[in-house]
Amino acid sequence: MVAEIISVGTEILLGNIVNTNAQYISKELAKLGIDLYFQTVVGDNADRVRMAIEQAMSRSDLIIMTGGLGPTKDDLTKASAAEYFGKKLIFHPQAYEHVKKKLESYGIHEMTESQKTQAMVPEDSIAIMNPEGLAPGIIMAKGEKAIILLPGPPKEMKALFEKCKQVFICKLSNRVIVSINIKVKGPDEMPLSEIGESPIADLLGDILDHENPTVATYAKEDGVLIRITASGKNREEALEIMKPVVMEIADILKDKIAWVKEED
Repeated sequence: MVAEIISVGTEILLGNIVNTNAQYISKELAKLGIDLYFQTVVGDNADRVRMAIEQAMSRSDLIIMTGGLGPTKDDLTKASAAEYFGKKLIFHPQAYEHVKKKLESYGIHEMTESQKTQAMVPEDSIAIMNPEGLAPGIIMAKGEKAIILLPGPPKEMKALFEKCKQVFICKLSNRVIVSINIKVKGPDEMPLSEIGESPIADLLGDILDHENPTVATYAKEDGVLIRITASGKNREEALEIMKPVVMEIADILKDKIAWVKEED
């Protein structure tokens, strides 16, 4: 299963906001054992959003889109995704009641025409009610391809991602991915020449060529981070797969290691 993230929003392209949504989704997909090869950011332009969807669908099985689900004219995601799948937008009574009640909880008792559009969803899709906001999450599938639409505000996105994970995403993978991080001591503890990324990589040698688990080194301001990542049917199996490699690295580096932690 290969996934791809499309983040919609001109404000991301302009650097006005940091794309924390993509970071969150990437980590969650990794935990589920779903591969992620590409991320795309596209502005609020209908043609470019459609182009991004078409390109993503040509190389990935699951597309997760964030942003562009609001009631204003520049919120184009839902219509663009529906058009790609050849689906009409239809009235969803449950979504309408949800939006109505949410607005009433905010002290708003008359719904505008724009707000009513949030109760329109693509036909034959699954609408997931938003516990933190108005716009529902949407799941659409066609053959072996699927797309999930999530709102842009991080609090809403996370709440809906968790719901979509339970009802749909978890069923797409039969494995998990687990990572162990090893931190090599920084320059305060030993000469910089001994703890740079290149010297550490040289010490690890062929260990860096493993495929499961994979081993990678990362240069940090206070030293070097080594990440060992394994894929297994469950967390216990993944940890067992990486155990010999972790022990081998520990034996090579010995007192150069500051700490060893499982990644959250």
